[in-house]
Amino acid sequence: MERMHKSLRRLPSLDFLRGFEAAGRRLSFTLAAEELFLTQSALSRQIKALEDALGVALFERRHRALALTPIGVAFHREVTGLLESLAMAADRTSGAVRAPGLTLSTTVSFASLWVIPRLASFRARHPDVEVYVSADDRVVDLARGDVDVAVRYLPDASAPEHAVRLFGERMTPVASPKIVRGGRSLRTPADLAHHVLLHLDDPDGRTPWLDWRSWLTSNGQPGLKPAGALRFRIYDQVVQAAVGGQGVALGRLPMLSEHLRDGRLVAPFVRKYDSARGYFALTAPQVQDRADVGAFVRWLADEAAREAARADPSSRRNGTVARTGNVNSARGTRAGRGTSTRSPRVKGDRH
Repeated sequence: MERMHKSLRRLPSLDFLRGFEAAGRRLSFTLAAEELFLTQSALSRQIKALEDALGVALFERRHRALALTPIGVAFHREVTGLLESLAMAADRTSGAVRAPGLTLSTTVSFASLWVIPRLASFRARHPDVEVYVSADDRVVDLARGDVDVAVRYLPDASAPEHAVRLFGERMTPVASPKIVRGGRSLRTPADLAHHVLLHLDDPDGRTPWLDWRSWLTSNGQPGLKPAGALRFRIYDQVVQAAVGGQGVALGRLPMLSEHLRDGRLVAPFVRKYDSARGYFALTAPQVQDRADVGAFVRWLADEAAREAARADPSSRRNGTVARTGNVNSARGTRAGRGTSTRSPRVKGDRH
């Protein structure tokens, strides 16, 4: 027993091991740091401390590239297996005392801009069902049991079988009415040259469909230079800046439909840019027969169809393509516990 205690005292910090696992899996300190909500420099220091403690190099740091050393590959395999075992043990333990209710995982933007404003209608239909809203940057398997329903933004071709497509997404510039009514014209895309553009910061190019360059190119202004630029890490911050009159944002419809209907924002141009992705509801395989889960997915589909009808009464082409929320795929999703609909709270994701 004493021997085991001595061995445990020599173990590296669990945070260091989690950082090493993420960096080895992503082969990028930047992407791993974002996943763990750390700065790149903090994660780099953790990896260096782990290498110093072990007395070996785990990574080869190349120009604009990162690779595991042979020792690092073997150690990563062992660490990954042990962390997965520890995570499953924690899941089994927490599942045994899990509070009743339904957990929804999605991005912060989708939760705050689309789901939460509509939750009252679900509560009116199903007052006995507690809904926990979660938005987290961790990627876990739906089969592990942390999440019952996930809404994810996916290319149509990669959506799992039986996933429910809620709607696609269109990009169009949006701004505060006071900007549109101001002295500088905003009647054509070329007029954006006189305005500050609000950007979602994306140094790794993971969300090109939210890049102003895509919209400008598709609308005949590939070389446009704006009067200025402001960058934000989270899309909600982009929207808040637009509402506050700080510049013109690339609006995501239908997520910002309520902002346009109540006049907080206006869309000055008719032309839009269609994303090749859509929002899909996925159901964890182990809960696909639960009545509350089925009711929630049907509610999501109904709300999406209602939104499509409001946007275009003559067509439901952006509505649902299925009525069942069942999914027999254990495709990965982001998870994390949140709070009930009585006090919705979200954390984490940047999109």
